[in-house]
Amino acid sequence: MSNLANPRKRLQSETMEIINRRQRMFSISRKLRRDNKTVAFVPTMGALHEGHLALVKEARQAGDVVIVSIFVNPEQFNDKGDLERYPRDLTSDAAMLAEFGVDYIFAPEIPEIYPSGFATYVYVEGVSEGLEGASRPGHFRGVATVVTILFNTVRPDLAFFGQKDAQQVAVVKRLTADLGFETEIVVVPTVREESGLAMSSRNKALTPEEREKAAVVFKGLREAKLAFRAGTRNASELIDIARNLIEAEPLARIDYVSAVDAETLEPVEKIEDREIILSAAVFFGKVRLIDNLVLNKKQ
Repeated sequence: MSNLANPRKRLQSETMEIINRRQRMFSISRKLRRDNKTVAFVPTMGALHEGHLALVKEARQAGDVVIVSIFVNPEQFNDKGDLERYPRDLTSDAAMLAEFGVDYIFAPEIPEIYPSGFATYVYVEGVSEGLEGASRPGHFRGVATVVTILFNTVRPDLAFFGQKDAQQVAVVKRLTADLGFETEIVVVPTVREESGLAMSSRNKALTPEEREKAAVVFKGLREAKLAFRAGTRNASELIDIARNLIEAEPLARIDYVSAVDAETLEPVEKIEDREIILSAAVFFGKVRLIDNLVLNKKQ
């Protein structure tokens, strides 16, 4: 839809403000609460793609005011080389967000989030420890800490996260409940490329051949989901179906394939009434990709 066809969107795009200071964001948050505005928040690390924009679209539908944060959080990288390579282009990201009616971009520098002498970290026990937590030590401590800081700063009514990062969702839900944040966590389905590959900022680092072959991760998970729909309930059988299909691709190097309870992230042996996440982490060259599908009885 063009901006001319949507006056509200045009107004928001023209008045979007980029905020660098936490104190300024505090002030705006306080005013929005006084004005009884519903604040919809999308936390990101930038390098935006269609997956992020799906979150923004949902936020725009749900909130009076949409705030997007762009902050490459050093505390969730256990590989400093990975941190240095992570793509950053605030100008491009801001231009994209203006088209989607975002009201504020909160794009702080590192000292605004982690000032000199910073010594307080948040760790969510249990759900942080397997899967990505085992492969990337300290990652979820960094996620939980920055989300706590962002929630305290923005004070959102609604916060939007993608299903692709299923463990992150579980960590944030637990954090929100345990620390008493008045924020509803909204989970948006994974957005995929035409091949089935889950949208990710890391996809840009793949070679054209790797990007083409990386679709095998989704294909493996989908094959297992089809077996589940056909009646297979043994988790190890479903894992083997996905693993075997992915391993058949020479460029793929599996970190893990697993089936866990969607809430506790505890491994399961048999799929019964509770929702299960079938997930995989796979290397293509130096790039590590993650993906997952949800299994439940309704399917």
